Amino acid sequence: MAKARTIFFCSSCGASSPKWLGKCSHCNEWNTYQEEIIQKETSTEEKRRSWGGSSRSEAPKAVRLQEVKTGKTIRLATPDQELNRVLGGGIVPGSLVLMGGQPGIGKSTLMLQVAMQVDARVLYVSGEESEEQIKMRADRVSKFRSECFILTETNTSKILQQAKDLQPQLMVVDSIQTMSTPHLDSAPGGIAQVRECAAELLRFAKETNIPIFLIGHINKEGDIAGPKLLEHIVDCVLQFEGDRHNTYRILRTLKNRFGSTDELGIYEMQSQGLREVSNPSELLLSQKDEELSGCAVAATMEGMRPMLIETQALVSKAVFGTPQRSATGFDMRRLSMLLAVLEKRCGYYFSINDVFLNLAGGIRVEDPGIDLAIVSALISSLIDVSIPSDICFAGEVGLSGEIRAVQRVEQRIAEAARLGFKEIYVSKYGMKGIDPKRHDIRIQTLGKVEELKRALFV
Repeated sequence: MAKARTIFFCSSCGASSPKWLGKCSHCNEWNTYQEEIIQKETSTEEKRRSWGGSSRSEAPKAVRLQEVKTGKTIRLATPDQELNRVLGGGIVPGSLVLMGGQPGIGKSTLMLQVAMQVDARVLYVSGEESEEQIKMRADRVSKFRSECFILTETNTSKILQQAKDLQPQLMVVDSIQTMSTPHLDSAPGGIAQVRECAAELLRFAKETNIPIFLIGHINKEGDIAGPKLLEHIVDCVLQFEGDRHNTYRILRTLKNRFGSTDELGIYEMQSQGLREVSNPSELLLSQKDEELSGCAVAATMEGMRPMLIETQALVSKAVFGTPQRSATGFDMRRLSMLLAVLEKRCGYYFSINDVFLNLAGGIRVEDPGIDLAIVSALISSLIDVSIPSDICFAGEVGLSGEIRAVQRVEQRIAEAARLGFKEIYVSKYGMKGIDPKRHDIRIQTLGKVEELKRALFV
């Protein structure tokens, strides 16, 4: 047995050092080094033998790129269409997927539903709950359609040995912070343990071609607990977002080696578990009996999915000397830019007013195509004139006040027409190749913000 030694790991980037450092030389963060006791007992080949992995007798040989044969990857499709969309069409064999989110947001519920409904043999490993607790939740959320096995264990060697004997088609580990490897003496949840356990699971997934889902906790800053190196190891990083006091949840892709990172899935938390929301506009458009000022509907895109979202603005006289600026679900710096454009190009002065902006549904949007709707909502609230509820907007606003074209404008128009909107305002520079007669909606084209002012508020 090797002599125990102490190593310091950076909690931000995962860099190691034999001694404590005040500033990390890799990521330049201060006071991030933490002490971990390392006990090397076995080599990498012995670790593989502990769960029955095959050791290679000879080193791998380089292969010419032109000689590499490619084929269509057969993905494991799940009954959850939202998860399939986020993953890029299904679960890739041999992939390692990390899912993070706040405590109580529904990570374990979602993965248990997938484990119970997918048409495959599944091994669900839990280091936080007992078998009885998992069974109680399973009886509540869904019906059994798959061959699902439950294992309550935190030792990775025993888990991988059990997986080798069972030969599942899918594995779920809940959570990676509770796992520990016998090859290290540090406590579970430490940087060294999290990284080493993830590396062992990655080797197992690649050598056996079994996809593995890892559930991870997040820290106070909202990042996945453990070093950033953990996100570099895995093939896909999913973030489960939402307000615990709101019923809707959003599954977003932060990293995906097998698909796009622009897709998102939307769920509704119910007493029977998570329900897929196939039509996102049902939660992004608020219900109201009368038309109010400060509300405008934007046609936005999330990946390949068009969505209509309601933007809400409130402009009021500043009570204190310094006006307040607040934005929920939208970039605060971009809001300041739009306010400056309205003051400079249109003569609407917000410098003495408090400005509050909110995107309905608790969703965060980074698509610049909602600029035109936000500008309309701000003007509507300032002059207290309501915008008809059957009008929506799609356009980006530039610094000179021009309304720029946005991508996939025809899909936005088609979605607005499908939901019953009568009129949509878009940039005149993005109508090339689009026939307005094809859509059952009146299309208004604009070139500058001043034209929006004359069309709606004069």
